[in-house]
Formats: sequence, structure tokens, C-alpha cells
Amino acid sequence: MAEMLKDATAKAAHGANTELTDNVRGIIADIEDRGEAAVRELSQKFDNWNPESFRLSEQQIADIVATVDPQTIDDITFAQTQIRRFAEAQLGTLSDVEVETLPGVFLGHRNIPVSSVGCYVPGGRYPMVASAHMSVLTAKVAGVPRVVAMTPPINGEIPAETVTAMHLAGADEIYLLGGIQAVASLAIGNEIVDSVDFIVGPGNAFVAEAKRLLFGRVGIDLLAGPTETLVIADDTVDAEMCAIDLLGQAEHGPTSPAVMLTTSRELGEATIAEVAKQLETLATADIASVSWADYGRVILCKDNAEMLAIAEDMAFEHVQVMTNDDQYFFDNMVNYGALFLGPMTNVSYGDKVIGTNHTLPTQGAARYTGGLWVGKFIKTVTHQRVENAESSAMIGEYCSRLCAIENFAGHQAQADVRVRRYSGSAS
Repeated sequence: MAEMLKDATAKAAHGANTELTDNVRGIIADIEDRGEAAVRELSQKFDNWNPESFRLSEQQIADIVATVDPQTIDDITFAQTQIRRFAEAQLGTLSDVEVETLPGVFLGHRNIPVSSVGCYVPGGRYPMVASAHMSVLTAKVAGVPRVVAMTPPINGEIPAETVTAMHLAGADEIYLLGGIQAVASLAIGNEIVDSVDFIVGPGNAFVAEAKRLLFGRVGIDLLAGPTETLVIADDTVDAEMCAIDLLGQAEHGPTSPAVMLTTSRELGEATIAEVAKQLETLATADIASVSWADYGRVILCKDNAEMLAIAEDMAFEHVQVMTNDDQYFFDNMVNYGALFLGPMTNVSYGDKVIGTNHTLPTQGAARYTGGLWVGKFIKTVTHQRVENAESSAMIGEYCSRLCAIENFAGHQAQADVRVRRYSGSAS
């Protein structure tokens, strides 16, 4: 039975926050009622930003990109090249289908990009430049005709690197607008921006709740909670690497769980000590120390099978595997957002540059969904075509009887008229 070497002092909350929901619902209603005026008030209040136009012109974008260090542009370009390459490979796996199931009966599906997408890129302490690649670029690879990108100003200033990433990724429209007001504007539409069909991108609790409340009016990628990381390790690696990989995600926020499973007591205890040591010098220790104290755990397991069983039950967003048999976990794990195999890769690679998407399921959602990918921007829609009268009549007879079982008289009539008209007809 597993032994807790370091337990969390807090438990992750999955229930509804009524006060948050009421606040966000009220703001959305106000934006729906007053449009641009409400958005401007909110932007001024929260971001000290009330420009003549929230949308950046082509000249403004060019001027902003010109201020960015050439090395930064090279780095962004490299990351986007990797992400585009993988997204294009994923797109290549999606094929249209048509099959003749009966004589003259053709069934099929087509993969059609959604018409418009809103990509939200957070700002604040962590201006998530990489989210521009993950959302805007992936949507454009999917073939979305209109991709709208929004990010908040930071302390009243333009986040030049984020705007540059949005532009290089192919955004059709770029706006400096953040928070609930950005998400609601994208979903509802107003004088500032026309509405979109689908909204993607991470954000704080207010942004996440706005997406949840607006779901249905628009599509959304995921209902994202705090970032999660799980390190599965044994004595083939050392405590320094384990501690770094735990804290590398714990710094996301004060409620971000960072958990380690190990079959080595020595490694587990050494990692706990190493985390404490690294927190003395880590620049983001003010956040990481809170999340580690409240949500960090180190669990000693009997063997790989027990580590696998616990990991499957947790269904974490990020899973870093560094063991004597990484292939065992790759072959058997099914509940995870993204898997990082071996000590030569890590979650940061996936978050920023290697090519896989970093928008991933949290809070157990990995049990039933994957993360953002090119296919999320594509609707797989079906069609049917019947060219054989005898087949139509034959299917109609089955359909009529099945409709009668369900008391759907109108449905039955649709079938019956085909039976009458096409029975005995020449094909």
C-alpha cells in the first residue's frame, strides 16, 4: 500500500463558487446590455486601458513587432515552426469518408473548419506568449478563415512579444482587451468586435467562469482549472531533476498541484529536501512555495504497477515519467493530458516549444477528453445520399416500423411516403 511521504495541506476544490459565478454572470449581462460602454469601463478599471480602438491596425502591429528583439523573434519563429509541423501532421490524419453501405446508399463525413475562432492569451504576471502559438497557429493550420486574437495590456502597456507571436501565428484580427470583457465580447459581439463561433485559451478563474457560462452560445476548448503536474520517478534519476520538474509547474499558481510518485524512499525524501533548498533561490518562490505547501505531495509506492494505478486515478494534466521502464507507462497509461517520457524531455518543452499543444485537460477531465489540437477547430459533419429506389423503399419499411415503436407519427410519414413512391420502381 502506498505511503505518503509528504501530504498536501489543502484539497483541490471542484465545487461551484457561487459568488464568482454571480459576479461573472452579472458582468456578462452588463456587456450584453450596454456593449462597448461596459467593456470600456471594465478595461479602464482592471487594465488601465481605454484606447480609441481596441483593435490594432496593421501599422500598429508592424510598429510593435519592430520593437521586439530579433533573437526573440527567431525564438518565437522556431517554436511556431515546431507547433505548425506537428499540427500539420495531425491534420493529415483527418480524412473525409464516403462509403456505399447498401446498393445506391452513400454515407459519409466531411471535416470542415469552424468559421471563426477567438483566441484568448493571458497577460498579468505571466504573459503567456506561447498560448498565441498554441491557439492562433493551430486554428490557422486547421483552416479557420477568421481567427481573432485578444490579450490584455500589462500595467497599461502593450505586450509586444505577445502581439508579435499572434501576428506571426497568422491572426486575422488582434485586440488589446482582457478578462471577462474580452471573452464576453468574443461570444456576444458588440461595437468593438464581431462575435465568433468558438473560443479557446487559458485564463484566470474569471476568464474560465466566463467561458463556462457562455458555453452553448459559443463553443469552448476546455473548462480549465489550475495547472497540474505529476512526476513518476525511481532511482534512475536524481532529486535535483525531480524537484525542478515539480517546481517548474508549481509556480503557475498557488493552487497548482505538483505530485511525485516514486518507488524509492531515498529519492522521495531527497526530493522533499531539494524542493525546500530550491525554494530558497527560485524567483517565483512566493507562488511555488504556497502551491507546494498546500497541494504538493510525495507518495511512496510498492512498484511500477502501483504508481500506474494511482496515476490513472489522478488523471493529471501533465505526467513526467522517469523510470527504469518508461515504455510500461506509455503502453498502459490512458488518463493524462500530455505524457513526457524520459529525463531528456520535460513539461516546459511541451508548454513552450517542442510542438505539442499546451492547452490540456485538468481536474480529472483527462478521463474523457484530450487537449487542444487541430481537430478541435474542425467539425466532422455527416451526409447521406440515396440513389437507388429499391434501397430507399427497403430502408423506409424498417424506418416506418421503428418510428411506430416510438410513436413518432411525423417521422413515420416521412418513411412511408418513400415506401409508397419507390416500391417497385426501377433503380
